[in-house]
Amino acid sequence: MASYKEHIDLNNLPQHIAVIMDGNGRWAKKKGALRIFGHRNSVEAVRAVTEGAGELGIKYLTLYAFSTENWSRPKAEIDGLMELLVNTLKQEIHRLTENQVRLITIGETSHLPGDCQENLEWAVEQTKNNTGLTVVLALSYSGRWEILNAVKSLAIEVKKGNIKPEDIDESLFENYLQTSGIPDPELLIRTSGEMRISNFLLWQIAYTELYITPTLWPDFRKEHLYEAIWSYQQRERRFGKTSEQLNPVSS
Repeated sequence: MASYKEHIDLNNLPQHIAVIMDGNGRWAKKKGALRIFGHRNSVEAVRAVTEGAGELGIKYLTLYAFSTENWSRPKAEIDGLMELLVNTLKQEIHRLTENQVRLITIGETSHLPGDCQENLEWAVEQTKNNTGLTVVLALSYSGRWEILNAVKSLAIEVKKGNIKPEDIDESLFENYLQTSGIPDPELLIRTSGEMRISNFLLWQIAYTELYITPTLWPDFRKEHLYEAIWSYQQRERRFGKTSEQLNPVSS
Protein backbone atom coordinates (compact mmCIF):
# COMPACT_ATOMS: atom_id res chain seq x y z
CA MET A 1 0.00 0.00 0.00
CA ALA A 2 1.39 3.41 -1.01
CA SER A 3 2.31 5.87 1.72
CA TYR A 4 0.54 9.21 2.00
CA LYS A 5 4.03 10.68 1.95
CA GLU A 6 4.20 10.01 -1.81
CA HIS A 7 1.18 12.27 -2.36
CA ILE A 8 2.32 15.19 -0.22
CA ASP A 9 3.05 18.40 -2.12
CA LEU A 10 6.37 19.57 -0.68
CA ASN A 11 5.66 23.07 -2.03
CA ASN A 12 2.49 23.34 0.07
CA LEU A 13 3.64 22.25 3.51
CA PRO A 14 2.33 23.90 6.67
CA GLN A 15 5.10 25.88 8.36
CA HIS A 16 3.69 25.08 11.78
CA ILE A 17 1.84 21.99 12.99
CA ALA A 18 0.33 21.81 16.49
CA VAL A 19 -0.67 18.55 18.16
CA ILE A 20 -3.02 17.78 21.05
CA MET A 21 -1.57 14.46 22.17
CA ASP A 22 -4.62 12.69 23.59
CA GLY A 23 -5.53 9.12 24.47
CA ASN A 24 -2.66 7.86 26.62
CA GLY A 25 -4.96 6.90 29.48
CA ARG A 26 -7.46 5.10 27.28
CA TRP A 27 -4.63 3.29 25.50
CA ALA A 28 -3.33 2.02 28.84
CA LYS A 29 -6.83 1.09 30.05
CA LYS A 30 -7.39 -1.03 26.93
CA LYS A 31 -4.27 -2.96 27.90
CA GLY A 32 -5.33 -3.30 31.53
CA ALA A 33 -2.52 -1.04 32.75
CA LEU A 34 -2.18 2.16 34.77
CA ARG A 35 -2.43 5.50 32.96
CA ILE A 36 1.29 6.18 33.38
CA PHE A 37 1.95 3.13 31.18
CA GLY A 38 0.23 4.98 28.35
CA HIS A 39 2.29 8.10 28.98
CA ARG A 40 5.53 6.08 28.85
CA ASN A 41 4.53 4.49 25.57
CA SER A 42 3.70 7.90 24.08
CA VAL A 43 7.42 8.73 23.80
CA GLU A 44 7.71 6.71 20.59
CA ALA A 45 4.87 8.75 19.06
CA VAL A 46 6.65 12.00 19.96
CA ARG A 47 9.85 10.67 18.42
CA ALA A 48 8.08 9.56 15.23
CA VAL A 49 6.24 12.85 14.71
CA THR A 50 9.35 14.90 15.43
CA GLU A 51 11.41 12.88 12.96
CA GLY A 52 8.65 12.89 10.33
CA ALA A 53 8.12 16.65 10.56
CA GLY A 54 11.85 17.31 10.44
CA GLU A 55 12.39 15.08 7.42
CA LEU A 56 9.64 16.87 5.48
CA GLY A 57 11.02 20.31 6.31
CA ILE A 58 8.28 21.51 8.68
CA LYS A 59 9.62 24.52 10.60
CA TYR A 60 7.61 24.39 13.85
CA LEU A 61 5.95 21.56 15.77
CA THR A 62 4.04 22.46 18.95
CA LEU A 63 3.17 19.59 21.29
CA TYR A 64 0.55 20.04 24.02
CA ALA A 65 2.34 18.04 26.69
CA PHE A 66 0.72 19.23 29.94
CA SER A 67 -2.09 21.72 30.50
CA THR A 68 -2.71 23.85 33.58
CA GLU A 69 -5.86 21.77 34.11
CA ASN A 70 -3.76 18.60 34.28
CA TRP A 71 -2.48 19.66 37.71
CA SER A 72 -5.84 18.45 39.09
CA ARG A 73 -5.03 14.84 38.15
CA PRO A 74 -3.97 12.27 40.79
CA LYS A 75 -0.59 13.07 42.36
CA ALA A 76 0.88 9.68 41.38
CA GLU A 77 0.12 10.34 37.70
CA ILE A 78 1.57 13.85 37.83
CA ASP A 79 4.74 12.63 39.58
CA GLY A 80 5.11 9.90 36.98
CA LEU A 81 4.66 12.41 34.15
CA MET A 82 7.28 14.76 35.59
CA GLU A 83 9.76 11.90 36.04
CA LEU A 84 9.06 10.76 32.48
CA LEU A 85 9.69 14.29 31.17
CA VAL A 86 13.08 14.51 32.89
CA ASN A 87 14.20 11.05 31.76
CA THR A 88 13.00 11.57 28.19
CA LEU A 89 14.88 14.86 27.84
CA LYS A 90 18.08 13.20 29.04
CA GLN A 91 17.67 10.23 26.71
CA GLU A 92 16.62 12.19 23.61
CA ILE A 93 19.03 15.13 23.71
CA HIS A 94 21.61 13.44 21.46
CA ARG A 95 18.96 12.47 18.92
CA LEU A 96 17.60 16.03 18.91
CA THR A 97 21.07 17.46 18.33
CA GLU A 98 21.88 14.96 15.57
CA ASN A 99 18.68 15.95 13.78
CA GLN A 100 19.27 19.69 14.36
CA VAL A 101 16.05 19.99 16.38
CA ARG A 102 15.72 23.14 18.51
CA LEU A 103 13.64 22.86 21.67
CA ILE A 104 11.71 25.73 23.29
CA THR A 105 8.88 25.85 25.82
CA ILE A 106 5.69 27.82 26.43
CA GLY A 107 3.53 27.86 29.55
CA GLU A 108 3.90 28.46 33.29
CA THR A 109 7.02 26.31 33.55
CA SER A 110 7.86 27.97 36.87
CA HIS A 111 5.12 25.75 38.34
CA LEU A 112 7.01 22.57 37.37
CA PRO A 113 9.15 20.73 39.93
CA GLY A 114 12.69 22.07 40.30
CA ASP A 115 14.41 19.14 38.56
CA CYS A 116 12.02 19.46 35.61
CA GLN A 117 12.78 23.17 35.29
CA GLU A 118 16.51 22.52 35.42
CA ASN A 119 16.38 19.79 32.78
CA LEU A 120 14.16 21.89 30.53
CA GLU A 121 16.53 24.84 30.74
CA TRP A 122 19.45 22.50 30.06
CA ALA A 123 17.76 20.96 27.00
CA VAL A 124 16.79 24.37 25.62
CA GLU A 125 20.36 25.60 26.07
CA GLN A 126 21.84 22.47 24.47
CA THR A 127 19.70 22.81 21.34
CA LYS A 128 19.48 26.60 20.98
CA ASN A 129 21.85 26.76 18.00
CA ASN A 130 20.23 23.92 16.04
CA THR A 131 18.87 25.07 12.69
CA GLY A 132 16.23 22.48 11.78
CA LEU A 133 12.77 21.85 13.17
CA THR A 134 11.76 23.87 16.25
CA VAL A 135 9.79 21.76 18.73
CA VAL A 136 7.66 23.85 21.08
CA LEU A 137 6.71 22.01 24.27
CA ALA A 138 3.54 23.43 25.85
CA LEU A 139 3.93 22.64 29.55
CA SER A 140 1.63 23.86 32.32
CA TYR A 141 0.02 25.81 29.50
CA SER A 142 -3.47 27.13 28.81
CA GLY A 143 -4.69 29.45 26.08
CA ARG A 144 -6.81 31.57 28.42
CA TRP A 145 -3.88 32.04 30.82
CA GLU A 146 -1.67 33.10 27.90
CA ILE A 147 -4.20 35.69 26.66
CA LEU A 148 -4.82 37.08 30.16
CA ASN A 149 -1.08 37.27 30.77
CA ALA A 150 -0.64 39.26 27.55
CA VAL A 151 -3.50 41.62 28.52
CA LYS A 152 -1.95 42.24 31.95
CA SER A 153 1.46 42.96 30.41
CA LEU A 154 -0.09 45.38 27.93
CA ALA A 155 -2.07 47.08 30.71
CA ILE A 156 1.15 47.68 32.65
CA GLU A 157 2.78 49.24 29.59
CA VAL A 158 -0.26 51.48 29.03
CA LYS A 159 -0.22 52.54 32.69
CA LYS A 160 3.47 53.42 32.41
CA GLY A 161 2.68 55.51 29.34
CA ASN A 162 4.83 53.37 27.04
CA ILE A 163 1.85 52.38 24.87
CA LYS A 164 -1.28 54.27 23.88
CA PRO A 165 -4.52 52.21 23.97
CA GLU A 166 -5.33 53.26 20.40
CA ASP A 167 -2.01 51.79 19.23
CA ILE A 168 -2.94 48.26 20.34
CA ASP A 169 -3.68 46.06 17.33
CA GLU A 170 -3.34 42.35 16.56
CA SER A 171 0.31 42.66 15.61
CA LEU A 172 1.25 44.42 18.85
CA PHE A 173 -0.86 42.05 20.95
CA GLU A 174 0.89 39.02 19.46
CA ASN A 175 4.22 40.37 20.69
CA TYR A 176 3.00 39.74 24.24
CA LEU A 177 1.97 36.12 23.63
CA GLN A 178 4.18 33.18 24.54
CA THR A 179 4.44 32.34 20.84
CA SER A 180 5.79 35.76 19.81
CA GLY A 181 7.90 35.33 16.69
CA ILE A 182 6.34 31.97 15.80
CA PRO A 183 3.84 31.78 12.92
CA ASP A 184 0.31 30.62 13.74
CA PRO A 185 -0.20 26.90 13.12
CA GLU A 186 -1.81 26.08 9.79
CA LEU A 187 -2.69 22.56 10.95
CA LEU A 188 -3.86 21.29 14.36
CA ILE A 189 -3.95 17.54 14.88
CA ARG A 190 -5.92 16.00 17.74
CA THR A 191 -5.68 12.29 18.46
CA SER A 192 -8.19 9.95 20.17
CA GLY A 193 -11.23 11.34 18.33
CA GLU A 194 -12.19 14.02 20.86
CA MET A 195 -13.85 17.04 19.22
CA ARG A 196 -12.59 19.95 21.32
CA ILE A 197 -9.70 22.40 21.54
CA SER A 198 -9.01 21.94 25.27
CA ASN A 199 -7.77 25.49 25.93
CA PHE A 200 -4.89 25.19 23.45
CA LEU A 201 -3.48 28.13 21.45
CA LEU A 202 -6.85 29.89 21.48
CA TRP A 203 -5.59 33.08 19.83
CA GLN A 204 -3.27 31.38 17.36
CA ILE A 205 -5.70 28.84 15.86
CA ALA A 206 -8.30 31.34 14.64
CA TYR A 207 -7.89 30.07 11.05
CA THR A 208 -6.07 26.80 11.67
CA GLU A 209 -7.25 23.69 9.83
CA LEU A 210 -8.35 20.97 12.28
CA TYR A 211 -7.61 17.29 11.78
CA ILE A 212 -9.23 14.84 14.22
CA THR A 213 -8.12 11.21 14.18
CA PRO A 214 -9.49 8.32 16.27
CA THR A 215 -5.94 6.99 16.67
CA LEU A 216 -4.81 7.07 20.30
CA TRP A 217 -1.60 9.02 20.77
CA PRO A 218 0.69 6.09 21.73
CA ASP A 219 -0.21 4.47 18.37
CA PHE A 220 0.43 7.63 16.30
CA ARG A 221 3.30 7.24 13.81
CA LYS A 222 4.79 8.98 10.76
CA GLU A 223 2.14 7.60 8.41
CA HIS A 224 -0.59 9.22 10.52
CA LEU A 225 1.28 12.52 10.28
CA TYR A 226 1.57 12.18 6.50
CA GLU A 227 -2.16 11.47 6.23
CA ALA A 228 -2.96 14.58 8.28
CA ILE A 229 -0.74 16.75 6.06
CA TRP A 230 -2.24 15.23 2.90
CA SER A 231 -5.74 15.98 4.25
CA TYR A 232 -4.68 19.56 4.97
CA GLN A 233 -3.46 19.95 1.40
CA GLN A 234 -6.86 18.91 0.00
CA ARG A 235 -8.56 21.91 1.66
CA GLU A 236 -9.10 25.43 0.43
CA ARG A 237 -8.06 27.97 3.04
CA ARG A 238 -10.31 31.00 2.45
CA PHE A 239 -9.76 33.15 5.59
CA GLY A 240 -13.30 34.53 5.32
CA LYS A 241 -13.17 35.11 1.57
CA THR A 242 -15.01 33.22 -1.15
CA SER A 243 -13.52 30.65 -3.51
CA GLU A 244 -14.13 33.07 -6.37
CA GLN A 245 -12.10 35.79 -4.65
CA LEU A 246 -9.18 33.42 -4.13
CA ASN A 247 -9.37 31.93 -7.61
CA PRO A 248 -10.76 34.64 -9.93
CA VAL A 249 -11.63 33.45 -13.42
CA SER A 250 -10.10 35.79 -15.99
CA SER A 251 -12.63 37.13 -18.49
